[in-house]
Amino acid sequence: MPMKIAVIGAGPAGMAFALAAARGGETVTLYEQKEALGRKLLVTGSGRCNLSNHAVSAGVYTCPDPSWLAQTLEAMPPEALLATLDGWGIPSFATPDGWVYPLSESAGAVVAILEEQLRNAGVILRVATRVKRFERSRGGGGWKLHLDGPDAPSAACDHLVLASGGRAYPRLGSDGALFPLLRELGHTVRPPLPALGPIYAELGAFAALKGQRFDARTAIYAGEELLGSSEGNLIVIAEGFNGPGVMNLSHLVGVHGSQALSLSLDLLGTRRKRLEQGLMSARCSLGALLSMFFAPKAVPVLLQMAGLQPHKHVGQLNMREGMALVKGLSDLRFKVSGAGNFENSQVKVGGVAVNEVHPVTMRSLKLPELSLVGEVLDVAGPCGGYNLHFAFASGILAGKAFAAPGL
Repeated sequence: MPMKIAVIGAGPAGMAFALAAARGGETVTLYEQKEALGRKLLVTGSGRCNLSNHAVSAGVYTCPDPSWLAQTLEAMPPEALLATLDGWGIPSFATPDGWVYPLSESAGAVVAILEEQLRNAGVILRVATRVKRFERSRGGGGWKLHLDGPDAPSAACDHLVLASGGRAYPRLGSDGALFPLLRELGHTVRPPLPALGPIYAELGAFAALKGQRFDARTAIYAGEELLGSSEGNLIVIAEGFNGPGVMNLSHLVGVHGSQALSLSLDLLGTRRKRLEQGLMSARCSLGALLSMFFAPKAVPVLLQMAGLQPHKHVGQLNMREGMALVKGLSDLRFKVSGAGNFENSQVKVGGVAVNEVHPVTMRSLKLPELSLVGEVLDVAGPCGGYNLHFAFASGILAGKAFAAPGL
């Protein structure tokens, strides 16, 4: 006899679960507090919907138990996820660096396809309906949901699935309001902190480069202790920096916010030797030499920060000045003043402790009539499709688990 399942949250994890479970023969109702499905999915990948990444592995995520996450990713690696999505009508392609997008390159198209598939599978869609709270049914054996929406004020189900997200982008429906209920039910919930957002810093002369983009290696330090590093594109904003190169580190500012932190930018990377060679042999001004590596607007600012004049000839530099220039461009330091909040951060770190959830079925180990998927769990990935991969993978695995013997 089909199980009556309620899913709270119509993000990627919730929709993936609902579709997988309904196709397995279960009766599924999907609750979404916003007026439409997939609001947060629509903004992923700058609207292109970065589905996954061929470099997915447990080591690139922030998770207190990487071995737990490794089991999840082994059960649903990129090739398995993409095959499932293709079967749902979402074919994909990968860029040379392994970032995976739908062929349509449209998050809107992905949401539309998923909604049609959900309706075809018989999933009951309850939009504009907020689940205010939930509680165990009297005598056990299920759940009672208290609702705020256009239909009945309450509902009952045999199994409950939380896919309600973390707290990032609350305007899109992910507000973390149900975490206190999970604590009351005995789950450990690490307080959520914003992740994948901007890092604010004291820019000094670098503020003149607002709007400029750089490819850089980035790092966060507490004193001289390295807390984390990343690599990628960043953009200078009025308050500091944004873009993947710093977003991947922004959660460290929240985690270590009580310490004096600095952000290091290596603007040279693999070009360092080329600059060192130029300083040894180039027959031109410093301004002309640095223009081989940086945009014209950046050159005078970078030289100013090094205490050098653009018109000075390379041959007039002494060894100390040359070494200081290279070192400075390889380790520009900025005092960190803060990081983005939940309104402008893409995901969160924190959430339900993963060791309280089965790594493949996503069933609660404390409450077997409860499943937890996606951003509700204490898992966060860097930019590049890692978070969508985990959301889809956890939802699909949890949905398919209902067809497995003994579950």
